[in-house]
Amino acid sequence: MPRRSAATAAKTLFLVRHAKSSWKEVGLADRERPLSGRGKRDAPRMGARLARRDVRPELLVTSPAVRAVQTAEAMALALGRGPADVLVDEGIYDAGPEELMEVIRRFDDQVRHAMLVGHNPALTELANRLAECDIENVPTCGVVILSLATDTWTTAGDCPATLLEFLSPKSRRRKPLSKNDVTGENPETA
Repeated sequence: MPRRSAATAAKTLFLVRHAKSSWKEVGLADRERPLSGRGKRDAPRMGARLARRDVRPELLVTSPAVRAVQTAEAMALALGRGPADVLVDEGIYDAGPEELMEVIRRFDDQVRHAMLVGHNPALTELANRLAECDIENVPTCGVVILSLATDTWTTAGDCPATLLEFLSPKSRRRKPLSKNDVTGENPETA
């Protein structure tokens, strides 16, 4: 069988910011903060939206922060996977965009569709660097879907990437990308 070239092969990367966290327990360490009520609603809803689009990541990797793990597990369940399918990577918690790239470059090349659940500002910065776009802010439980023109994760960041879609819990309708989608503005309230 002929090997596909990097020009025709693609990897799909789903960058997910954790859902809204709770600040009720004042003395709780940052990485121990759980999801708020809104976060507990948004994470499975966003997972269901992705499932309706036939999204089936073979790899789900998350920050060890409780709110990120809860987001990843809720999305995994909505995508027909289980909590046991979610891998926790300590390196995601305090990572900047470069450290996130290193996590992605370690993904197994057999994986074509991967989801990474993490934190801002690193997720927004990484999406902007990879796709050379100008997303102002990935909101809580927002999903940035990127296509990387490569057949190996080790070249992520060095290969062309295309922003396929930018979803947030507040962007309910499915439509092609527009400037408003990238900035996160709502044209009805702007």
